Amino acid sequence: MIRSRSKTRLVLLQIGFFAWGILTLGVIVFLLLQPQARFSMSRLPLVTIALWLGGTGAIAFFLAGLLSRKSRTYILFCISVLLVLLNGLAFFGAYTLTHFNDSLLPGLAFAPKPENARKPADFGLDYATERIAINEDEWLEAWRIPVYGESKGTVLLFPGNGGNKAHQLMLPASVFNQLGYHTLMVDFRGQGGSSGNSTTIGMREAHDVAYAMQHAEDIGLPKPYVLYGVSAGSAAILKAVRDGLQPDATILEAPFAYFMSAVKSRMRAQDFPTLGIAELIVFWGSVQHGYNGFVHNPARYAKSVEVPTLILHGEDDRWTTVDEIRTIYENLQGTKELALFPDTGHSLLVTVDKSFWTKAINDFLTSQL
Repeated sequence: MIRSRSKTRLVLLQIGFFAWGILTLGVIVFLLLQPQARFSMSRLPLVTIALWLGGTGAIAFFLAGLLSRKSRTYILFCISVLLVLLNGLAFFGAYTLTHFNDSLLPGLAFAPKPENARKPADFGLDYATERIAINEDEWLEAWRIPVYGESKGTVLLFPGNGGNKAHQLMLPASVFNQLGYHTLMVDFRGQGGSSGNSTTIGMREAHDVAYAMQHAEDIGLPKPYVLYGVSAGSAAILKAVRDGLQPDATILEAPFAYFMSAVKSRMRAQDFPTLGIAELIVFWGSVQHGYNGFVHNPARYAKSVEVPTLILHGEDDRWTTVDEIRTIYENLQGTKELALFPDTGHSLLVTVDKSFWTKAINDFLTSQL
């Protein structure tokens, strides 16, 4: 009996060392090949394979510990290793999700910093580049598109996570400009022409919204002021208003309602396990950036919003459900409108149905300002 248990324990240890050995070898090969662009993460489900190998090894070592005379020591060792691995993966996951083109861990497929590939002049629009100073080392870059003649006010536009003013704000700004509004298109820190290489998905960006509106006042852009945001840009606007900013109206396109739900939905879309891992990612992201991601919930910020607000959303958005959008809508305290785009997912809605988008915007602004 004892000999049989020893053989079983030996087999389990071999399985554990084999699984973790393959995992370690794979990581080394990936680190060597990725910087030379010889291997693409999109060719294989690498994260899923890594999780299976790591999990198989951990389970094998744990079972081997149960068959050991010093089972308590083995169990504690396996649990400790598992906790270290899980927290290490979560720390790295949070870091890669919120940093662009980082040199701390080169070759690990960090997303490139969202750069502005086009300018308003490419669309026949006159513009001026503004630099909004935050401190000696940080700034926001903005494009100001004027209206010649009588103006109806100013719209400040903010992009979503991983976007920039050229990619996500150019078409909306051109429509606002045609409707008679000055526009100020702003890159958050970490995006486009602004400083930095990181994002907090709406938390720090709320301060950027306030800096941009203060800049509009400082240079004398005409009121009323309307804040328009896409996705995480909408979350930043809601947080900024909750924190005391007072625009004349807000237009929120495809906001998320709860940060944790948004993280989980994106993980599920990539076939990542979410139970416990999403919470660890939010925890380590909060530690890295100094913001509490667990309370980053635009649906609750909406309870403090008393300015007129229009919400634009696609009915088939897989990141935020219509029910969650209705929660934001119901929590808004001021005049509010909701425009749903049928058969539409998480897209820049002006590109889906420009006529409907323009009418919803124009009707709202005409009635509220």
